[in-house]
Amino acid sequence: MRLSKAYFKTYRDDPAEAVIPSHRLLVRAGFIRKSASGIYFYMQPGWRSIRKIEEIVRQEMDAKGAQEIRMSAIMPAELWQESGRWAAYGPELWRIKDRHERDFCLGPTHEEAVTWIAREDITSYKQMPINLYQIQNKYRDESRPRFGLLRSREFVMKDAYSFDVDSEALDKTYNLMYEAYSNVFTRCGLNFAPVEADTGSIGGKGSHEFTAFTEVGESDIVYCEKCRMAATQEKAECVDDPPQDDVEMLPLEKKETPGTTTIEAVADYLGLDKKQTIKALLFKRLDAETLEVTGYVAAFVRGDRECNMIKMVNALDIPEHCLEFADEAEMGPATGCVAGFTGPMGLHDCTIVVDSELVGMKNLCAGACEKDHHLVNMNYGRDYKGDIVTDIKSLEQGDQCPVCGHPVTETKGIEVGQIFKLRDKYSVAMGANFVDENMKSHPIQMGCYGIGVSRTMAAVVEQHYDDKGIVWPVSVAPYHVIITLIKAKDETQAALAEKIYDELQAAGVEVVLDDRDERPGVKFKDADLIGYPIRITVGKRAGEDIVEYKLRREENVDEITSGEAVTRAIELVKEEGDGRCFFR
Repeated sequence: MRLSKAYFKTYRDDPAEAVIPSHRLLVRAGFIRKSASGIYFYMQPGWRSIRKIEEIVRQEMDAKGAQEIRMSAIMPAELWQESGRWAAYGPELWRIKDRHERDFCLGPTHEEAVTWIAREDITSYKQMPINLYQIQNKYRDESRPRFGLLRSREFVMKDAYSFDVDSEALDKTYNLMYEAYSNVFTRCGLNFAPVEADTGSIGGKGSHEFTAFTEVGESDIVYCEKCRMAATQEKAECVDDPPQDDVEMLPLEKKETPGTTTIEAVADYLGLDKKQTIKALLFKRLDAETLEVTGYVAAFVRGDRECNMIKMVNALDIPEHCLEFADEAEMGPATGCVAGFTGPMGLHDCTIVVDSELVGMKNLCAGACEKDHHLVNMNYGRDYKGDIVTDIKSLEQGDQCPVCGHPVTETKGIEVGQIFKLRDKYSVAMGANFVDENMKSHPIQMGCYGIGVSRTMAAVVEQHYDDKGIVWPVSVAPYHVIITLIKAKDETQAALAEKIYDELQAAGVEVVLDDRDERPGVKFKDADLIGYPIRITVGKRAGEDIVEYKLRREENVDEITSGEAVTRAIELVKEEGDGRCFFR
């Protein structure tokens, strides 16, 4: 490609709404362009990188026996109503109507559609295993699109769905996808790890999230450096402190505690460790479809702990969008709670969820459900009970690893892929069955496997940039080489640049010739901003057949012959681009 003929535009200023590097750089380098909140156009270089990631995904999926199909992004409501997700998925499901007032949705994922396909076609155990995948745009009506491609309303995704006869066969397919995903993200140049994850709105039992480690990711990851345990904070189990069985229960007392509406304030006022207090969190339950309030929930954890919202909705067995924080003043008349002074005693007409750790602790302090008063020496069983008792706390930095007891470390990451063992969640709900060798009917065992293609591109940028711009890995760079022609009107320079351009193209290397009538500084800045892995500069020593050869990821510049520059470029592309050049 010649830049003098290319539809090409870069920007010197950051977009006003961009707060993370990938968003800033992909816009400034001309890879994406915002058309509306959470909706982006992919410009020529951006679409090339997207297609390269897609091609890596296809190669790895095909290598594991998966077959590519294409389903419509528009799905009838009836399929989602069969599975129960039409209401349960929540407001992020982009619902639309046709001219006949029939309900449809824009697909955020395709479990229902592919289960319908399987229901129509798979009748015998002899037809399995099957794994079908597609790469297409997905849609989620995000309430707060942000971070560019990381939280958008339209995005590119690869989603695959497997069909097996039993759990053992599903495990084999799941492991194949685990391997394929590891290969994909390695080839894309990502520093990543698969971690145990919650299944969320997809459902099923058993999931791993493939997380690219960055400073700005939306996934909170906890891991153990000793035993290598790793999980999303939503999924990570917590280790309760040992029960205080040898501690005697003291008589319950009410204490006046004026103005102490926080854990810190009441602990200071009464001279207590925060571990001896109980924190209250109040929620309202919403109807999945109408979003009207259907009831209230009070959750209690140790004062120094944080409540985990995903564990809460799982404990209540409700969709995530059906639980919201409640206004204590609004909730008070219905339940007896008092703003800043709520405890588990004195509440009524609400579901009480107690963290499992509180059961074994003795003589704790909690709100008295009375303004400016707390109760001390409160004990589970004697003074209060929970409707649900389970782990609802978050595993935090320094807490014990649930596997080996070593202190865990917390970090952030970007979810670039996730795999799920759906088992029979959709096949039972939608009647997708097969008969075995004895003609006995069974529900098909399913798995699903997603890769955020556009998120992967953003994640690569988050891990590969500097103060000048993007530093693309060779495998997913829009082009491998840029030839920077210092003086486009100089016949000697132009001739050498054309020679290098032709030789690289003939070798299958993806090359850009910057033959614009621009100052050298502008050309260098654009090259660094866009992040071409290799820059070959043709300048004043062209008459000697000497050029500058520079890797974007390195500072040093080598002055070598044009032939050596071509040879080095070809060798690097073969070594780091897997020898596969997708475009000419």
